[in-house]
Amino acid sequence: MTRAHSLPDLIIFDCDGVLVDSEIIGCSALLRELAVLGHDFPLEAAMPVYRGGRMTEMLAHVQERFACVLPDGFETRVRSAAADMFRAELKPIPGIEAALDQISVPICVASNGPRAKIELSLTLTGLLPRFEGRIFSAYDVGHWKPDPTMYLTAARENGVDPARCIVVEDSAPGTRAGIAAGMRVLAYAAETPADELRAVGGEVFFDMADLPRLISAPAPSPTTV
Repeated sequence: MTRAHSLPDLIIFDCDGVLVDSEIIGCSALLRELAVLGHDFPLEAAMPVYRGGRMTEMLAHVQERFACVLPDGFETRVRSAAADMFRAELKPIPGIEAALDQISVPICVASNGPRAKIELSLTLTGLLPRFEGRIFSAYDVGHWKPDPTMYLTAARENGVDPARCIVVEDSAPGTRAGIAAGMRVLAYAAETPADELRAVGGEVFFDMADLPRLISAPAPSPTTV
């Protein structure tokens, strides 16, 4: 007799690019502030480099790329510009609200962003009530993806075995973090190339309408060559 597949005990969502459509807005804010300093960096070139990354690493890359030293307070200006743009433009990822309505197991969010940014993003998009009290920020944990610590912390704080968690991600660093934590990763390939996500262990999907079904289905068996 075949054992029935059981649902996971916890779904851990990334925030940017999974719950809220913020990746392009945040990157645009950085590039706008760089333009003020006279540095031109096209959005289509910057997005693959910065998606899912940590702000300090992005700024280090900028200084290397342009052989410059960014002025004091630059990160604060970027975050302030991004917050203003979020208030004017931020929307939830298409289909995420309907998907969340169909998910019956506990959920939380774990993001590389500061807690204030996560809470602002979720507030502006009306998603905060779904995650309030279950938000994990890398700035609180002290470790950033692709380090798995934040995902392991989320599992521990929810009293769940990492192997019983599913992570929903959209970036290669986040996917690597989930895999390193021993979790199944559903990788939303709206912007990141699907092959890039598959290469680091993600189970790729393209539409949030498919998420509840994927969560309910068993993980695919590994293929052998």
